[in-house]
Amino acid sequence: MDKTYFISQSTSLSLVIVISLIFTVLGLYHSKKFKGINNYLTANRDVGLFSLTTSLVASALGAWILFGPAAAATWGGIGAVIGYALGTAFPMFFLIFLGKKIRTEFPKGSSLIEFMRKKFGKSLFKLILLMTIFYMFIFLCAEVTAVAVLINYISGAQLWITALIVLLATLTYTLYGGLRASIFTDNIQMIVISILLLVSISYILSNTGNTFSFDFIETKNPQLLSSSYVPSYTAGLTFFIAVAATNLFHQGNWQRVYAAKNYQTLKQSLLISFFIIIPIVFFMGFTGMVSFSIDPSQRPDLGFFTLLLKEQTQTLSLLIVTLGLALTISTVDTLVNAISSLFVVDGKATFDLNKKTDYLKLSKYFIILLSLISFFIASKGFDILYLFLLADLFCCAFVYTVFFSFYNKDINERTAYISIVIGLIGGFLLFPFPDFSKSLLVGVLVSKELFSPFILQSLLFLSFIVATFLPAIILKIKRN
Repeated sequence: MDKTYFISQSTSLSLVIVISLIFTVLGLYHSKKFKGINNYLTANRDVGLFSLTTSLVASALGAWILFGPAAAATWGGIGAVIGYALGTAFPMFFLIFLGKKIRTEFPKGSSLIEFMRKKFGKSLFKLILLMTIFYMFIFLCAEVTAVAVLINYISGAQLWITALIVLLATLTYTLYGGLRASIFTDNIQMIVISILLLVSISYILSNTGNTFSFDFIETKNPQLLSSSYVPSYTAGLTFFIAVAATNLFHQGNWQRVYAAKNYQTLKQSLLISFFIIIPIVFFMGFTGMVSFSIDPSQRPDLGFFTLLLKEQTQTLSLLIVTLGLALTISTVDTLVNAISSLFVVDGKATFDLNKKTDYLKLSKYFIILLSLISFFIASKGFDILYLFLLADLFCCAFVYTVFFSFYNKDINERTAYISIVIGLIGGFLLFPFPDFSKSLLVGVLVSKELFSPFILQSLLFLSFIVATFLPAIILKIKRN
């Protein structure tokens, strides 16, 4: 039997084309007035409070918020929701302190990698650069896949069509206007996102009655709110560590640290962003717990949609398409410009090509290549959550050593390298296989029977804990 969709393919794809074109035209038109490499990389370091705040929030909140927190809530409960929300927002808080230090010590910079290149030798900075690009590429694939799956769920449109339109539109204005175009379109996208989220939240609250409450969840699935539910703690810590660590390596955030016209503007913007992000991600996770309590047979990641679209109204479907596109394009343009800027700034030190090499032009070819790969992945509808978790593990192994080195002058390149590699090895040994039933250490090298049920059920959590904190132990030993 054919599935009944909320709107027709032609309607949804027409909306995708129109919205993508609007953002493309706006981005191109605005950035015509701002040419040059400084505008492309750091928006000439003169971005004000409103633009910086909306850009930070829009870049942080991709289409993943419509799926990820709701899915995590169904197995990790309230702890997963809190961990997800704090993990997404806390990098803004950390950047208040890290941003001040890096702007003071390296005022002409535009990336975290430049600072690492100054601090350490060429070997370690290349490893950090590779890890950062890998993480942002996975993020790019996830965002394009998410919006393609969303449009397919709403209207049945083929995945590759949505992926192609979104990538073409975003590449067109971002590769032309750089960070200046990205921040300007983020401002508009964040206004659209805010209005549509408020409408969605208002509709859900007025049409779900007493079911949208802690009391209802307590009645149907008390374990999701229970203080003795162990997965709630492990999931909360897992998401907090993983999401916070990865976002600290997001070049888009570091570009905006440098783009602020002064430190006071940066500090205020980061604080406001912190308090905006937490309730949005928390609400999305809460919809997952409510939806799961109403009908446990529903797909976990569709909690927000099942509550919003239960009446199958066309107006709400169009709202969801617009919201998904605004969330996706605001994140994708940030990722495209972030990866491109890393290539421009650090390409010369990495590749040492001919002196006449145009690294800006080369970076655009590199981005187009990565976009082709992400288009292929999105058009196949692959579940890339596992790959995302792997990218998170990489970031966790790097995070302590890299950011501790900001404040400790005694860490040399060799010590840093050893701590990161040992953290990665420790994390990989515990990192679960795709079916989450075992890991390299637990179940392959050593029999599962020798491990406690807690370890068997918490492999992902333990792998992140080990990858994050083992480097700290190594550095402590080396200092002593």
